[in-house]
Amino acid sequence: MKTYPYYKLNAFTIGNSEGNPAAFLDLGTDPLSEDAMLAIAKEHSGFVSEVVYVNRDDTGSILLTYYSSECEVAFCGHGTIATMYEVIRRDDGLRNSPVIEIGTNRKGRLNIYNHINEEDCIYISAPDPLMIGCSLSRQSIAAALGIKDGAISDSLPLDIIDAGLRTLIVPIKNLADEISMYPHEEGLKQYCLKNSVDIVLVYSMETAGPGYFAHTRVFAPKFGYLEDPATGSGNSAFGCYLIKNRKWNGHSIKIEQGGGNRIFNEVRLRTKDGKVLFGGKASLRIEGTYYTGE
Repeated sequence: MKTYPYYKLNAFTIGNSEGNPAAFLDLGTDPLSEDAMLAIAKEHSGFVSEVVYVNRDDTGSILLTYYSSECEVAFCGHGTIATMYEVIRRDDGLRNSPVIEIGTNRKGRLNIYNHINEEDCIYISAPDPLMIGCSLSRQSIAAALGIKDGAISDSLPLDIIDAGLRTLIVPIKNLADEISMYPHEEGLKQYCLKNSVDIVLVYSMETAGPGYFAHTRVFAPKFGYLEDPATGSGNSAFGCYLIKNRKWNGHSIKIEQGGGNRIFNEVRLRTKDGKVLFGGKASLRIEGTYYTGE
């Protein structure tokens, strides 16, 4: 039986918000099989949305692999925030490094921008976006979301952008409609699978709190849960969407995220060298040891 350091953190927390939970195992230089990683993630169903596996080579280079309870996930923004915030915070060498390059199993190399000392957060360069475009009708999207056609804005475009995950972006006319929708999970899952969509981000330019640029929510039934309460990859796609539609000039902004049944979480966006960065902090909830038979 092998043991590994284990952590559960909530990412993108602000004040008393609950953030988005993720767990990670620090495997060191040990490999785990795909079956073992999926089995561990299945044990976490309903507890965290993703489990992150941290591998290191002999030089200390870090590789992250992400699993939901359903499958391997190509990229997990909140899991990366939670994992790397804690890894950097615990390592004096990394804590004094302004930029840390990491590897991901499916999306290549990414940069982590360390602002823990000055802002108590880290930023991550999202994978280079793929501008896919959207031919789906407002009527079909509204039906999948369980809302009236008129709730979707016709003055702002629908789009599909992949900034780590293939994200359907849907503008909603007002905040009240946006925070009160709760789609049928299985119906939305089948719609996403049929249309090759990983997650659905709905947004309103109306916000509840002062100082926020927009309000978002992200639905991810493909990965075994209805809603992602705070999202890195989805909000990165949203940042690319805002730039594409000349709604944002790339300066530092804050996004509030969540439905009307929770304290909203906070995701930060900025650009650097033409890339969208997403950022936030994480709150440690559980620290221990994980035992595995592999």
